[in-house]
Amino acid sequence: MLKVLCKCLLVLSMPFWAIAQATSVVFLNPGNSTETFWVSYAQFMQAAARDLGLDLRVRYSERNPEATLVQAREALQGSERPDYLVLVNEQYIAPQILRLSQGSGVKLLIVNNALTADQTQLLDAGKYPNWIGSMVADDEQAGYLMLTQLLRLHGPVAPDQTLDLIAFSGAKTTPAAQLREQGLQRALADHPEVRLRQLVYGEWSRQRAFDQATQLFKRYPQTALVWSANDEMALGAMDALTGSGRTPGTDVLFSAVNSSPEALQARLEGRLSVLVAGHFTLGGWAMVVLHDDARGLGMAQYGGRERKLGLFRLIDPPQATRLLEMQGREDYGVDFRALSAQGKPATYRYPFSLQLLMP
Repeated sequence: MLKVLCKCLLVLSMPFWAIAQATSVVFLNPGNSTETFWVSYAQFMQAAARDLGLDLRVRYSERNPEATLVQAREALQGSERPDYLVLVNEQYIAPQILRLSQGSGVKLLIVNNALTADQTQLLDAGKYPNWIGSMVADDEQAGYLMLTQLLRLHGPVAPDQTLDLIAFSGAKTTPAAQLREQGLQRALADHPEVRLRQLVYGEWSRQRAFDQATQLFKRYPQTALVWSANDEMALGAMDALTGSGRTPGTDVLFSAVNSSPEALQARLEGRLSVLVAGHFTLGGWAMVVLHDDARGLGMAQYGGRERKLGLFRLIDPPQATRLLEMQGREDYGVDFRALSAQGKPATYRYPFSLQLLMP
């Protein structure tokens, strides 16, 4: 009898969110389970989910869109359906998943790569009431920041001179890659002294970029700047330059997106001149939004259904050191519960930013 009473008192002392069945979330991770960016992305999501009392399951597709569709079908039509499905419009796969979701009762949130304008025009959003919205980073701004900062570091050129640039984009069918390219083109329009010799699609791969860069540096020996849509491709191109007897950061200035340990170390050593990062936090911020949605605080109430977050920032050496220190940690020092809109005024806007991870 005493044991029963103690148990009852324990339950009564627990917060409501711990007693109620945890809100369940499945994230369809489009990357490889060994891919630094997508692993760190999932780790930050898990940290947020733990703090918020969410039950998060991450499923990797290993860069195979067909595997993503199989996983989506299991989540949306299987016997154990989650409350929420989080997906990425990698390789334009989101419309097929939205169609699979009809009648499932599962709410959907798109992150990182939203629907393209063409996809939105073809889809009748009203047919998918459980699609609550999308959250993306400002990829166009990331592409713009990289080139403008490279030029700042390089310094001015004489009126009759030009700077040769080669660029490595990701996958043609990835909206984030397309937007980063648009940012590059905007920066080029602002700086006619830069001559883009060639843009190639490295498919986010270090080896592919190495092979491409080996040829490009021979073809364009006066290359002064390298723009890269992610860190893996930048590292591959840097390897190629080193193999030609030249030094990254001295003979050629490199830029990249992401915050893998190797990229952060290259930034600290000066081999990588420009590093833009911050969007690995997007999944964690999405957990805050889902936590609130499950409590009746819909996305439209605090910033709208379609969110573009200014998460990218230029990473200086102290910030690179801080991000290196956080690698692999379960605790990022962020109070995700404090970010919730619960109890906040209608004018509240989520203060999502990489700065929340910095001391």
